[in-house]
Amino acid sequence: MSSGTIDIDEFENADPEEFEERNDTERIVLFLDEHDDRAWKAATIAERLGLETDAVSAILSRLKERGLVRHKRPYWAITDDRERLQSAYRLHRQHETADEQYGEERLEDLQTDKMEDVQ
Repeated sequence: MSSGTIDIDEFENADPEEFEERNDTERIVLFLDEHDDRAWKAATIAERLGLETDAVSAILSRLKERGLVRHKRPYWAITDDRERLQSAYRLHRQHETADEQYGEERLEDLQTDKMEDVQ
């Protein structure tokens, strides 16, 4: 898809969610969640997703601080706390919806107790 085109059969058989724009953090979380039976090196995640290793490492560190990934040097895996992961996903979607409806706001202005629990 990075070339700007895809095969028509791929288009016809694809789930519409496959075409949604995702930021790097979402892509990393989705990748780890889809491959939750394995732990990965940051460089391998970067290679698979076409990202820079340093950027992936920084994102993984932030996700670890929020309890969304596990880390045993040099490997990373998605959290085994499914409830926490689902809560973070719901919160993320709420922010996206608010941004779409009301425009971008500073995160500090929108923070709630519930958000602080997830972070």
